[in-house]
Amino acid sequence: MPLTGPKEMFEKAYKGGFAVGAFNVNNMEIIQGIVMAAQEERAPLILQISAGARKYASQPYLMKLVEAALVEADLPICVHLDHGADFDICKACIDGGFTSVMIDGSHLPYEENVALTRRVVQYAHDKGVWVEAELGRLAGIEEHVVSEENVYTDPDQAVDFVGKTGCDSLAIAIGTSHGAYKFKGTPRLDFERLETITKMLPDYPLVLHGSSSVPQEFVAMANAYGGQIPGAQGVPEDLLRRAATFGVCKINIDTDIRLAMTATMRKFFHDNPAAFDPRGYLGEARGAVKDMVQHKIKNVLGCSNQI
Repeated sequence: MPLTGPKEMFEKAYKGGFAVGAFNVNNMEIIQGIVMAAQEERAPLILQISAGARKYASQPYLMKLVEAALVEADLPICVHLDHGADFDICKACIDGGFTSVMIDGSHLPYEENVALTRRVVQYAHDKGVWVEAELGRLAGIEEHVVSEENVYTDPDQAVDFVGKTGCDSLAIAIGTSHGAYKFKGTPRLDFERLETITKMLPDYPLVLHGSSSVPQEFVAMANAYGGQIPGAQGVPEDLLRRAATFGVCKINIDTDIRLAMTATMRKFFHDNPAAFDPRGYLGEARGAVKDMVQHKIKNVLGCSNQI
């Protein structure tokens, strides 16, 4: 099955009250684990490639790995640029075969964000590529994206932004944040704001970034085998499931995959001190990714059996 864009995925998700998982990928094992999980669950899938992933593995390598996955998986799969910093990176990904890109101008003054997003939209739409934009700002750190505070998305501004830019989906800020340290107190999302935006932009797909749940069993496992990840706390999974009923059609997950892999590998090295075959520890890590993603698809995103 060839690569697809997210349009039909999101239309079905919006009507069905579920979300499509957008999982960040960096190497073969991560891609394999994610795709195996989606295949078993018969779920639509978005594979996200960040600027850091492009730098680490190179875009051609990652696209060839995705191409290999398409040979084995009978799934609708979209390849998406996560947090495109400027027009040039978006153009390179569009020209390189991505079916969806995100232009992140959320750090810019409003009118500059509008202008940048509109420029990417014009180029992408001529090539049949979907464009996600962002309005508001998430706290936390994700590669080059750094913010010390949340700036929640203004509903009126969201309507104006979508109208002026023509972006196909919008990442909004309602309380999620990047990284493994999302909340110091009781986690909460601004569902009143989300519901307002959904009503003001009917049938329009919204996106949540920074939506890893930071499973405490993997935090504990990593720390038990030499890690130092104290106090990490993510978005409770029941809040994410609820968000999917309010027009959120895409939920981004990255940190949970990193935690699952790292904790599993730390345990493997502890239990097998003489092992040095990468296939051993990377195989275990791939299995942890598969189990993690399968859980997210079934119990958090609600998108099992949606293809």
